[in-house]
Amino acid sequence: MTEHSDLTLDEVRALLAPDIAANAAFDGWGAEALRYAADAHGIDHDIASLAFQGGATAMIDAWFESIDRDMDAALPAEALASMKIRERITRLVEARLAAAAPNREALRRAIAILAQPQHLALAARLGWRTVDRIWRRAGDTATDYNHYSKRTILLGVYGATITVFLDDESEDWADTRAFLGRRIEGVMRFEKAKAGFTKRALYRPSLSRFVGRLRYPVV
Repeated sequence: MTEHSDLTLDEVRALLAPDIAANAAFDGWGAEALRYAADAHGIDHDIASLAFQGGATAMIDAWFESIDRDMDAALPAEALASMKIRERITRLVEARLAAAAPNREALRRAIAILAQPQHLALAARLGWRTVDRIWRRAGDTATDYNHYSKRTILLGVYGATITVFLDDESEDWADTRAFLGRRIEGVMRFEKAKAGFTKRALYRPSLSRFVGRLRYPVV
């Protein structure tokens, strides 16, 4: 047991979140899982409760953030640099799934909590945070509507992949990887088609420009 009396509340959350998830698989996302995690690290129960005063959703939020950090650590910038965008996205999603894999039952329980009507806004925010992080790590710098469309599409892909992942008993999650590969391929085809449409639209005759020429002819 280690003393952590000088930690900030943010540091306490980061420290305890993975252990809370490990216990949540058996005890649920509640006070008991929090108490076991606090004891494992020598954190005062009152401090731990203060750090997660939002209850189950605060614990889930912190755990999801810790999974994102694990994803980042598994694929540093230099490892991603040599990959194409498609591979970067695929590998990042796979790394996040690998980080969550030891606690799949805790993930199942977390999703059940976030699916409750009062938590849908939080669920959307947490999902958006993850896909935004993935796209940014993949090198996306879009600031126009593409910024939102890419993330919206990936959010749908990731959500569907999680559904497969939770019940996947194949070796090394082969079924999940295959499903993800097919969905990412679909996204890339869509992005390619969209780029082609946008390029063609630049050269398409414009009615507004034509009318403007009638009103204000070039002399």
